[in-house]
Amino acid sequence: MRPASRRLLAVVVAALSLGLSLGEAAVAEPCASETYDGDGYVVCRFDLTDSDIRFFWRQPDGTPYGAFSTLAEALKKDGASLAFAMNGGMYGDDLTPIGLYVEGGKELRPVNTATSHEKPAPNFYKKPNGVFYVGGGEAGVVTTEDFIARPPAAEFATQSGPMLVIDGKLHPAFIVGSDSVKPRNGVCAPSPTEVTFAITEGSVNFYDFGLFFRDHLGCENALFLDGGSAPGLYSPDLGRDDPPAHGGYGPIIGVVSRN
Repeated sequence: MRPASRRLLAVVVAALSLGLSLGEAAVAEPCASETYDGDGYVVCRFDLTDSDIRFFWRQPDGTPYGAFSTLAEALKKDGASLAFAMNGGMYGDDLTPIGLYVEGGKELRPVNTATSHEKPAPNFYKKPNGVFYVGGGEAGVVTTEDFIARPPAAEFATQSGPMLVIDGKLHPAFIVGSDSVKPRNGVCAPSPTEVTFAITEGSVNFYDFGLFFRDHLGCENALFLDGGSAPGLYSPDLGRDDPPAHGGYGPIIGVVSRN
């Protein structure tokens, strides 16, 4: 049974056990807390057939949005609302994306294939890194090399790193039992029309975060978005509007609803 079918079955069973109608069950909120191997996460699932996922970086005047609340206010003025948001990849001190960034079909930042000679390498440069993209009603997570070799029709794309899961295998640099534990967030596309985001409720190492995406969420490919003090979530249903650290967020991934 496909993941989407399993989730639908779970919703139906839960609704029947609570005496709810199927219509009431169908409006289940996209974000929920989940636990795996003793660690807590917030997981947000969206179907592209009924969710409008877009990426945001700069306002019309060229300044970065920087905060979820700023983006939410801008959308409100345009007759829309922000249903969900998460910071969408790594960026510099001026909030400029470090790697590829595509918004509305326009490449605003080029793909970054540079190699770092620092030891250990900063997270973005732990190869392979990768790209999360949305376009033509489909989404995907691929390594940067695969994106370059077979570029999809991406209306939106963001490059980050490292990859968490590559074709069902954890990133080769991850260490079992590593003491480098931090808050982290990431993304995967379990199917071409499904997108799953996750953010830790505490701190985990890369190995355990990768296991969560592969073994709990069922993702063949998954991408790390950010970590440390940087990860943030906007979810009105959960009462979350996480403030940015270090002066603001760079690229933001959002789900937009029309009022």
